[in-house]
Amino acid sequence: MNKNPQTPLVFCTILLLLKSLHANSHSHSHTVCIIGSGIGGASVAHFLRRYSDPQTIGQITIFERHGVVGGRMATVTIAGETFESGASILHPKNYHALNYTKYLNLRVKQPKHADDSLSLGIWDGHKFVYKTLNSSSKLPIVQRFVAIANSIVMLLRYGVFSLLRMSSFVEATVNKFLRYYEGFESRPVFESVEGMLKWAGLYNLTTRTLGEELVNVGLSPILIQELVTVITRINYGQSVNISGLAGAVSLAGSGGGLWSVEGGNWQMAAGLINRSEVVLHLHEEIESISYLGDVYELNSTKGKSYNCQVAVVATPLDELNILFNPAISLPPRKLQHTHATFVRGLLNPAYFGLGSLSDIPELVGTTETADVPFSSISILKEHEKDMTYKIFSREPLADALLDVIFSVRVETIKINWAAYPHYQAPETYAPFILDGNHLYYVNAFENAASTMETSAVAAENIARLILSRLSQQVYYSSTNLKSFSSDSSRLHVEL
Repeated sequence: MNKNPQTPLVFCTILLLLKSLHANSHSHSHTVCIIGSGIGGASVAHFLRRYSDPQTIGQITIFERHGVVGGRMATVTIAGETFESGASILHPKNYHALNYTKYLNLRVKQPKHADDSLSLGIWDGHKFVYKTLNSSSKLPIVQRFVAIANSIVMLLRYGVFSLLRMSSFVEATVNKFLRYYEGFESRPVFESVEGMLKWAGLYNLTTRTLGEELVNVGLSPILIQELVTVITRINYGQSVNISGLAGAVSLAGSGGGLWSVEGGNWQMAAGLINRSEVVLHLHEEIESISYLGDVYELNSTKGKSYNCQVAVVATPLDELNILFNPAISLPPRKLQHTHATFVRGLLNPAYFGLGSLSDIPELVGTTETADVPFSSISILKEHEKDMTYKIFSREPLADALLDVIFSVRVETIKINWAAYPHYQAPETYAPFILDGNHLYYVNAFENAASTMETSAVAAENIARLILSRLSQQVYYSSTNLKSFSSDSSRLHVEL
């Protein structure tokens, strides 16, 4: 049989043509630069990969000015033990965080206390205005009796109906927030924070203070002044003058079933980045972002320049000096700094007017008064001869003051977090799209509420927004989107 001598040539030509088409398809993929490697930036990368293909999203580059990923999720080691130093607790209905944990094969860590076994004291700078009963007995029946007695004391002080109304207020808010997990067939892509909040029925909560909202639903003044204030001071370092939505989120973060990731919550960000085929630049701070007509030029403090077709800011801009060209406009916003002080030692009972160390509650919360220099003190770990404590305060605690609060101080670590916005009602919001093109801002949503999960929810919307605007069509026709939508809908139904 005679072979056609042109067959190999034709075959090679077809291969070259296919290779050229493949290369061209990748040349049309969009490059993305993300500033910030916290849960927001990591989530944007994750959802971009999950909801698209290489023909749509090409290289993703993340810039982190510090030497580790995780942003405000971080750990500290004291007395040979590792503890959360930043964002520490997750709610049982934080479905993105739960999905991340399963996806990354991370272990869930439950709180060391049962919901009713933590001893609490509310300190006004002079005395404990409320203090739970405590017992040195470890017998389960004794502990159960003490828990029942404490429940009765709390009901008598704050009122059954007031406590029920507070619980209903939080539950109603959480149920509205759960709409953000609905399938794409019913959940649109949001171009503004206001639109996102209004769609879920949460916007009005940001127009009034938490105090006003709670008075409106019938809570007693003493419950607001004491228990609610303790919770907002611990979770947001602020009073009940924060907005109603941030306050509701804060109250939700004091309920039962709270959890964290064994070994540190930062592993969620690290794992998502590792799985998202990201080019990661640590120790590289971006100092300017310029729009050149078809790409963004990012210049770093290392003197390097990078070009991307999409730029995402996933870190608060409030205390950064990034130069934008053209200039962008943001509403003024102050960040609330929380000082986390870790001490291995022993508290001084005399500071609290008590006779013995065992009389000091495991969690000391404080009322809104100038007479107390800290927001809370809690026991993290009991050692053989001393303990590890975590203290939250609005201002740094001087060593001289710590020597008054503590009778023994073996080791001390101080961390200053630019933790969350300083909330005020009515809230105003930065845009998700900073320039009308492809410069996006995840942290615009933080003025509604600032948690690990709200950052993930905002990041998921940003990823969908990017893909929707790049394609100029509704992007949830993708198989990946439908698959994820199905999972989300199932979670919502199970509630």
